[in-house]
Amino acid sequence: MTFVVGENCIKCKHTDCVEVCPVDCFYEGPNFLVIHPDECIDCALCEPECPVEAIYSEDELPEGQEVFLELNAELADLWPNITEMKESPADADQWDGVEGKLQHLER
Repeated sequence: MTFVVGENCIKCKHTDCVEVCPVDCFYEGPNFLVIHPDECIDCALCEPECPVEAIYSEDELPEGQEVFLELNAELADLWPNITEMKESPADADQWDGVEGKLQHLER
């Protein structure tokens, strides 16, 4: 099993979760983070660190967000690894909780 970054990370992209990952399985895109499913050890350390509650256990993905399991796997193979916390986007708080953000995902 793996953890998955879901929709609420889009345009929020806080990186608190990256700091606690013992296996460095996070990858960074322009406005979204993903978890590499083959590298995640299911330790659950990242989930409580996400200030916008965008990280889920694979079997607890909210209804309608199943596409993010596939997106995390696909994009982790394309994007660079991130291992240190960075400053969040200036408008991250404005995007927290906004629904339908998949259309804003930048690849």
